[in-house]
Amino acid sequence: MLRFLIKIAVPNAEEVTKPEVRQAYGVLCGLLGIGLNVLLFIGKFIAGMVSHSIAITADAFNNLSDAGSSFVTLIGFRLSGSKPDSEHPFGHGRIEYLSGLFVAMMILLMAVELLKTSVSKIFHPEQIESSWLVVGILVASIFVKLYMSYYNRVIGKRISSAAMQATAADSLSDTVATTVVLISTLIARFTGIYIDGYCGVLVGIFIFIAGINAAKDTINPLLGQAPNPEFIEEIRSLVSQYKEIKGIHDMVVHDYGPGRVMVSFHAEVSANGNICVIHDAIDQVENMLREKLGCHAVIHMDPIYTDDPETMALKEQVLGLIKELEEGISMHDFRLVKRPGYTNVMFDVVVPYHFYLSDDEVEEWLKDAVRRIDERYYAVIHVDKEFSLD
Repeated sequence: MLRFLIKIAVPNAEEVTKPEVRQAYGVLCGLLGIGLNVLLFIGKFIAGMVSHSIAITADAFNNLSDAGSSFVTLIGFRLSGSKPDSEHPFGHGRIEYLSGLFVAMMILLMAVELLKTSVSKIFHPEQIESSWLVVGILVASIFVKLYMSYYNRVIGKRISSAAMQATAADSLSDTVATTVVLISTLIARFTGIYIDGYCGVLVGIFIFIAGINAAKDTINPLLGQAPNPEFIEEIRSLVSQYKEIKGIHDMVVHDYGPGRVMVSFHAEVSANGNICVIHDAIDQVENMLREKLGCHAVIHMDPIYTDDPETMALKEQVLGLIKELEEGISMHDFRLVKRPGYTNVMFDVVVPYHFYLSDDEVEEWLKDAVRRIDERYYAVIHVDKEFSLD
């Protein structure tokens, strides 16, 4: 059924990096979410009134809040697809993250209200009328929520949407919550034991945890999380196809919302190469990254010497020293600047975050190590960190 809906509602469904395709996916999921959640609310509200169950009624209003969340997600996708303007030259893609955060806040608010009502129900229990109609509505609700979790998760992964992933997690937690409510209803029917309030507390806890996880998934890209390792490796793999580029470093990824990613990095090129040929290769790389990954790339060229025996031999020695210090440290921009009576050995090292030595200690250790190779060598070192997503 999902494939059928995508075929009808999403033209060019495979081109997920295009804003208009992502928007179509978002509209489809939003409309489905609104329709299914409203139906669930009506069914559960009737079941809650018939059975006098606070857990079922609370679960019904949870579905109503989910319908509101789907509406917010729908609006978020519509707004995030707006074209760049003078005030927002990088587009409005981060609105999608904000809509996901709003969904998470609604989930948390519903969880708190449900917990308060359920605790009250524990101290003031009421008899529950559990008919097979009520049981049937709850069972149907479980299957509907499982389907909603499935399609939101599948499409969320396909288009890399934090908002949809949050909705998928919420639907899964709703499935667990409704299962708990169903169990309490069956226990009341066959044993006469009423645990409605306690089950309501469990439902509230499940919903609260889902809200926290959903909030994390949307807050992290807003704050500036680290780039996806697979994305970085894909860039490295594509760039390595060009023989003019010997290596890349100092990569920075700016995320302005799905489909609006800017990348900058330094490309190491031969200092003795033809500058026009190298510049043409850089232009080709920028165009390729835009076409294949949907990102705008800005590349800075770093000239390096690849045919000087002394430089290459010393570089291998320094790499060996760095491996002695820590395997996780890398080096780039290695070059020699000869002066009368001494030589400056210049390079950058990339040190992991939370390294056991401070940057100053790393710098001093390497300076001493380089001097031990030859007293005429003076290391000029810059300590870098891997840049995070912005």
